[in-house]
Amino acid sequence: MSKDTLKIYAPAIILAVLAFVLAYQFVDPAPPSSLTFSAGQPGGAYYANAERYRDFLQQRGIAVNILKSAGSMENIQRLKANTADIAFVQSGLVTTGQQQLLSLGSMYYEPLWVFVRHDLDVHFLSDLKGTKIAVGMAGSGTRALATRLLKDNGIDENNASLYNMTSEAAARALQHAQVDAVFIVSAASNNTVQALQKSSDIRLLNIARAEAYTRRIDSLSAIQLPQGALDLARNMPTEDVAMLASTATLVVNKHLHPALQDMIMQAAAAIHAGHSLFAGAGTFPTSRFIGMDLSDEAARFYKSGPPFLQRFLPFWAATMVDRLKVMLLPFIALLIPLFKVLPPLYRWRIRSRIYRWYEELGNIDTALDDGFNQSLLTDLERIETEIRKVHVPLSYAEELYDLRLHLALVREQVEKGNNYDEQK
Repeated sequence: MSKDTLKIYAPAIILAVLAFVLAYQFVDPAPPSSLTFSAGQPGGAYYANAERYRDFLQQRGIAVNILKSAGSMENIQRLKANTADIAFVQSGLVTTGQQQLLSLGSMYYEPLWVFVRHDLDVHFLSDLKGTKIAVGMAGSGTRALATRLLKDNGIDENNASLYNMTSEAAARALQHAQVDAVFIVSAASNNTVQALQKSSDIRLLNIARAEAYTRRIDSLSAIQLPQGALDLARNMPTEDVAMLASTATLVVNKHLHPALQDMIMQAAAAIHAGHSLFAGAGTFPTSRFIGMDLSDEAARFYKSGPPFLQRFLPFWAATMVDRLKVMLLPFIALLIPLFKVLPPLYRWRIRSRIYRWYEELGNIDTALDDGFNQSLLTDLERIETEIRKVHVPLSYAEELYDLRLHLALVREQVEKGNNYDEQK
């Protein structure tokens, strides 16, 4: 780059950089490089899935800190207290209008297993009145759902004995006839569910009115456990069983950076899109069954898929471009007129080295009308010396040589005037 070009373009570049720095102050902050995930107990489905999210996000440069918890209710409390960024929460526990929390959608079914003693004459949940019921731990989603269903059937602590117990403790109590029924929200692969299903003294209650419950509670779904689905060799269960299921929803604090929400949605699609015992491939993730406000980023994902930039660029690059796009239009609006002005300015600067001498040549040519004067030759010699010091880019060489030709022409006229005076 020549000195002339540098002198012209350097101020423009400096101005553009300053404008960029100024505009950058109004750009949204970069997404954090880490987040906190409130899950459940180690060994449970929430914790296991949180580990899958951690592995997915760590591959993309995002560190994930997993916190164990007592369940959905504690997860909700952490989100509200800003001690967690994201958590699994059982559907139906957060309602629409809680502006601090947003859902990313339902990730998978959480079937409700209601096991009762085989000799108990129970066909509907309403038949559990007067019995001993294990409803899950305090602060768990299981307890919240169980007490809601029992209440809808006219059962509460006044007409039944409700025990707060873990699923493992509840299973042991049921096997020893210390309780009459247990409510468990868990995957079919859960060891406790498998053990109870195999016990001859215990049976899985068929929720015959499952559809009726879904009409009353929109976060519930009616599902069916097919005959033999748990164990084909032993044909367990021995007949189709109607069941209820909530869904595991991903809930985030509304302050979680939108770019991280977009990346978490991609993780959700990769982790939960397959088939399961109760859902076909592609059923999840979904915006259904959440019972609360859906994040704008999640809504856009369900409609259009991942953000355009994140489909082709690494996460850090996509987020940087996305953040800077808000300043591109004003930045371009500045650069276009600026760089339109610079080429004419450059041409004027170069040609000014040549054209400035035409005024003096014109003055000498005009002075010849009054006759020859020795000072004219002196001025011409000075001008010629100065012109020889002029350097221009090759593209302007023709104009420089035209100046020299014109100088020679004026010199010829002056010398003719000198010879005329000498002859006189």
